[in-house]
Amino acid sequence: MTSLEIPEIVRTRALLRGDEGRAWIDALPAIVGSLAWDWDLEIGGVLTGGTGGLVAACRTADGQDAVLKVVMSEAAGGNDQLRALLAFKGRGYVEVLRHDEPRNAMLLERLGPQLSELGLPIFAQIEVICATLRETWTSAPDGHGFMTGAEKAESLAAFILDLWRELPGACSQRTVDIACDFAEARRAAFDPAACVLAHGDAHAANILAVPGDDRRFKFIDPDGLFIERAYDLAIPMREWGAELLAGEPAALGRRRCEQLAHLTGVEAEPIWQWGFIERVSTGLLLHQLGQHEEAREFLTVADAWADAT
Repeated sequence: MTSLEIPEIVRTRALLRGDEGRAWIDALPAIVGSLAWDWDLEIGGVLTGGTGGLVAACRTADGQDAVLKVVMSEAAGGNDQLRALLAFKGRGYVEVLRHDEPRNAMLLERLGPQLSELGLPIFAQIEVICATLRETWTSAPDGHGFMTGAEKAESLAAFILDLWRELPGACSQRTVDIACDFAEARRAAFDPAACVLAHGDAHAANILAVPGDDRRFKFIDPDGLFIERAYDLAIPMREWGAELLAGEPAALGRRRCEQLAHLTGVEAEPIWQWGFIERVSTGLLLHQLGQHEEAREFLTVADAWADAT
């Protein structure tokens, strides 16, 4: 078996969990070895891009290229990712070939390059994300056991406040206050009748081309949330900060928000509010992970949005 070179961001996130994370890192070679034996896999190299677990290329006994994913127990979210993938049955999402819940492991179909690697303009990437989300949103929502929109709003507000206390000065107090106000607004607006089983992290590195069909894409790594559609559109709102900083961030952000609303038929204001929350929470998380340059980009835009609010 190829030596397991754990990506630095995966290692960092594991170590933030203390003893449990270190134990998971130490156990990974044995876990992967046992899965390779049980599923008759030839393990290849570790793939980059994952943040919550180890992702490795592999080949099945019948010669099929596949991907083995082993996630950290806390990152598994009660196996929400697996349950979401199984619910979509390969439509708009990567197909699960095999899975093992006790080991938090999945064998997945091998897809093509990430959307972010294809060199497309940002608006073209947004069009692909929106079209694929609309395909998956047509599924009958099944909210049983998934984190709800109300719970997500509460958890993000608590996360922002906790990290803000750890990282004073990372962004303005006004930015934090607005993010928490928006989180309360989205919590209060939670309506199960208006919710879908959403991806939860629909950025351009989490959507891959389908091999042999350059017009089709599938999502990977869903969080699995029972939430309003606007939350999935908040993720494109939080991305591509350099483009927003190249001009007037608030005006460009509002323009992107209107584009997302137009492409999907979702109201603009919930998209804006979730997008603001996501930009602040992600910026603070990046600071915690030691990715300070990327964090500053996220939070500089958030401060500009706050100043214009």
